[in-house]
Amino acid sequence: MKITVNPKYEHLRPFVERLPQDFDNGGELLHKQRNTVKKFDLGDGLSLNVKRFGKPHFLNRIIYTFFRKSKAYRSYENTFEIAGRGFDVADAVAFIEKKSAGLLSDSFFVSVQLQQVHEIRRYYSGPLDNMAKEVLWEFGKYTAALHDAGIFHPDYSPGNILITNQETSPRRFCLIDLNRVKFGKVSLRKGLRNFERLFIDDDPYLLMAGVYPPMRNQFMPPTETFDYMLKYRNRYIKHRERKNRRKKL
Repeated sequence: MKITVNPKYEHLRPFVERLPQDFDNGGELLHKQRNTVKKFDLGDGLSLNVKRFGKPHFLNRIIYTFFRKSKAYRSYENTFEIAGRGFDVADAVAFIEKKSAGLLSDSFFVSVQLQQVHEIRRYYSGPLDNMAKEVLWEFGKYTAALHDAGIFHPDYSPGNILITNQETSPRRFCLIDLNRVKFGKVSLRKGLRNFERLFIDDDPYLLMAGVYPPMRNQFMPPTETFDYMLKYRNRYIKHRERKNRRKKL
């Protein structure tokens, strides 16, 4: 079993080392689908978020053992990379890789649980009031800065974008679920496509169309930007519907 602990949190090593044994029977369940997320309260105001990734199928067990970093390893590594580029993330505490018969079986990523945060989706449900427009304008500016810094989150969806100080400007945003984040040049078109999972209604896209390209010092007429955003969104919705139908079958 491989355990890596952030030196800043070395004092939490005993807790981390017990996690593979204690995870099932401890903590508060936050999410359970393919991956399981729990919160562990350690006292003195410190809570940890622990994500156990679903056990890979046999081929991926080979790939993650010999050819590719595990999801837990990438979550840990990407946290430091994003923070190093000047963006907010929850502190990485540790990652664990557990093997069975010489192949990866379970992996865990441990981070500090963020307090007083909300998913960004709460600000654009229904008609956009002045506060929602202000939040979305700042979010467009944030996304442009993220892409200019070469950070691309393939699952840029409401549940993976948190807002910390909600009431006053400038607001701060924080990314989570970082194992799939890519680093490199993000073109304008690729950046526009990155909005495809965010909004159902058209109004937020209309607002983003006037914010995002100028913040990247790129010229594209807002009407053209809006058309691209809706095209990407509609294509994603159709893809998701086809995928759901296949699952039902």
